Amino acid sequence: MREPGAISLEAIEQASDRIRPFAIRTPLLPLQGVGPHEIYLKLENLQPIGSFKVRGAANALADVPRELLKQGVWTASAGNMAQGVGWVAKQLQVPFSAVIPDHAPWAKRGAIERLSGTIHSVPFEEWWQLLMQGAANPRPGHFVHPVCDADVIAGNGTIGLEILEDLPDVDRVLVPFGGGGLISGIASALRGKESSAHVVACEVETAAPLRAALESGEPTWVNYTASFVDGIGGRSILPAMEPLVRSHVAQSLVVSLRQVADSIRHLALQQGVIAEGAGAASVAAAGANPIPGKTVCVVSGGNLESSILREILLGRTPGIG
Repeated sequence: MREPGAISLEAIEQASDRIRPFAIRTPLLPLQGVGPHEIYLKLENLQPIGSFKVRGAANALADVPRELLKQGVWTASAGNMAQGVGWVAKQLQVPFSAVIPDHAPWAKRGAIERLSGTIHSVPFEEWWQLLMQGAANPRPGHFVHPVCDADVIAGNGTIGLEILEDLPDVDRVLVPFGGGGLISGIASALRGKESSAHVVACEVETAAPLRAALESGEPTWVNYTASFVDGIGGRSILPAMEPLVRSHVAQSLVVSLRQVADSIRHLALQQGVIAEGAGAASVAAAGANPIPGKTVCVVSGGNLESSILREILLGRTPGIG
């Protein structure tokens, strides 16, 4: 694992070549029926595992010696990074395992098992400490940190390259904010290409550590409430990511659970797009904060429990009613 620092355009361009056997180039499509401005969807929910995480996982494992890979690979993940690592590990024919928080959705657990992964479910606090400590945790095999790894971030940055190829004059890119690896990668690509687009984080009200950090000027501990928006949010910004995130991101838009549910419903019924809570957070933020110009919403994933989707399609907000 390479510690996160400044992510060069060269590293992101190299990642674009490395990940090609494992990840697809996702489309950029117009969003219909939300306000008067141009809004586009970067559909990472169409990746083989239903999430952008396959990009970072593929790049992180690209240069690991084969002999080391044979000992197995593992990650700590609420579900999507585990699937990303699992997808790549399966193609490479090496064993993998995932440490997940005990509230991780059953749909994501099942996906890990279908990839022949071994699951270690632990209390959220223990899982969060693992994210904070990284590879210092004594477990066998090669560890892929879901966020704090320069190769993972560079892999994520390939999304930014694709956005600029399809929409060179983009004005604003809205990115769901979990640990900061996705937004840092995309912002690094845009900056490397000298784009003037603003990159804005999107958080949910049940856990918005970036907004707290931006307001206080330092990583700040916040309350975390588990919800159907399980792919973003945490206790605080990871200290290893704070300098990189702060160098790229100056604004966080916080949305409610109801706004996210409304956006999931709109995407499903009007666009035929299935987005999970984290993936729809960017769309919710675009709808609640309209501005002139061309906006891209990164739909980071689509791994949503069928029972949650059914409840939302019936007009309810899971956990609220």
